[in-house]
Amino acid sequence: MKPFPLQDRDLPVSRIVLGCMGLGGDWNDAPIEAAHIKQAHEVVEAALETDINMFDHADIYRMGKAERVFGEVLKAKPGLRDQIFIQSKCGIRFPEAGGVPGRYDFSEHHIVKSVDGILARLGVEYIDFLLLHRPDPLMEPEEVASALSDLHAAGKVRWFGVSNMNAGQIELLQAYSDHPFVINQLEMSLLKHGFVETGVHVNQEAARANVFPDGTMEYMHLQNIQVQAWSPLALGYLSGRSLDGQPDNVRATAKLVQEMAEQKGTSAEAVLLAWLMRHPAGIQPVIGTTNTDRIRACGQALQVKLSREEWYKLYVTSRGKPLP
Repeated sequence: MKPFPLQDRDLPVSRIVLGCMGLGGDWNDAPIEAAHIKQAHEVVEAALETDINMFDHADIYRMGKAERVFGEVLKAKPGLRDQIFIQSKCGIRFPEAGGVPGRYDFSEHHIVKSVDGILARLGVEYIDFLLLHRPDPLMEPEEVASALSDLHAAGKVRWFGVSNMNAGQIELLQAYSDHPFVINQLEMSLLKHGFVETGVHVNQEAARANVFPDGTMEYMHLQNIQVQAWSPLALGYLSGRSLDGQPDNVRATAKLVQEMAEQKGTSAEAVLLAWLMRHPAGIQPVIGTTNTDRIRACGQALQVKLSREEWYKLYVTSRGKPLP
């Protein structure tokens, strides 16, 4: 398997990232419990055993509790921080009292304040990657650039990236920043395959229905920006979740994935991730499971090789109709 973009930058990160959104209990401000910390220890240990050394957070996950329980793991394991890569995200704000709505916030003050909160909850002096979580329509690129410059100069963030952005949005930010944006995290899976359809549907009427931003995959490839896939396992529908109410193409795809897994002596999860990683952009899946057996099953993906014909069979089955 050829090097992927972050490896091209001499960063020894794992090909698979563990997403930590499921850690920390419920989405509320209830206190962290011992069971939550125990779960975090088990999840991190399973990831390390699977050679996963990169962990994905966001300041909003479980109202900050995901980072706090992860911080408890770091506190209990001296030396672990130096062995792993941590990324977190900021920019999403929840509704507040007085009728203040949920909103996005890329103001300099909020970005800097968010990072300080992330560091405090994790109990670390720096994070490796900070991603801007969702595009803020009121974003001032000069203000963002100033915040990132200050964070980097203070040693609080090593690298920067974005999430859920198109090529033009990244290019605008990059035009004002001296620090490269090295990651873009987007929803991608065998069921969420708009990133493939965009190219296939050039000059086709079907392109009108595709929400994936045209030209973004090509831009990231040209700029050597790491593509990260969130929800790469398609919410479990192709690897064991009940298919009640699902359309025929999802049922057929789940059956095919299982057949391929059995033929290759691997897991359904491994086949799904291998399908993504077969793409020439060097996609880095961010798995969000807290099931330790499923984490280990995902780790098998690095040993799965899909031929061109197998890759296309999965894709065409998932789209539910022949290619144009």
